[in-house]
Amino acid sequence: MKPEKKLQWLSYLPNIITISRIIALAPLLWCMWHEKYQTALIITFFAGISDGLDGFLAKRFGWQGWWGGILDPLADKIMMMGCYAVMAWQMVLPLWLFIMVVMRDVVIVLGATYIHFRVGKIKQAKPTFWSKCNTVMQILLLLVLLLHLADWWHLPFPMNWLFIAVGLTTLTSGIQYVLVGHKMKQQELNKHVN
Repeated sequence: MKPEKKLQWLSYLPNIITISRIIALAPLLWCMWHEKYQTALIITFFAGISDGLDGFLAKRFGWQGWWGGILDPLADKIMMMGCYAVMAWQMVLPLWLFIMVVMRDVVIVLGATYIHFRVGKIKQAKPTFWSKCNTVMQILLLLVLLLHLADWWHLPFPMNWLFIAVGLTTLTSGIQYVLVGHKMKQQELNKHVN
């Protein structure tokens, strides 16, 4: 057997790492639910490293594939939503912010589905600038809350300011996606008119 064939299984490594991150969600949420925040923080830390590692391996060795493109953002989104849901239930995270984060994602998914099937196929979704800012802010908020709850670090200013900042980036990125979707629809309609 050729050495290339023997090493071909390595191309599945990014997906294996991503799947392990999805599996890690169960113990993470269990720890958060039972207020074992220090352990939850450690799991989150390793989940973050695995997220960076699978992306690095996929790009560095050309191991990017359709499944990886679906699994990686899905794993991140499931983990974020799960953590936010537990924190909202525990009243650590304001309910208004949790609803806003969920509604933004629902609007994006419904809009993308509509555009894909009614306007024109979306080959690859590219995150907008404000979407990237929002992701960073949501992750930052999660880490700050876990650090605070684990009693490892406390913000030098009231947590409300961070809630408002995440709310603003969530709203801004949601509006930006709606505008991008509207622009795509208009461009497609203009093609048919001309």
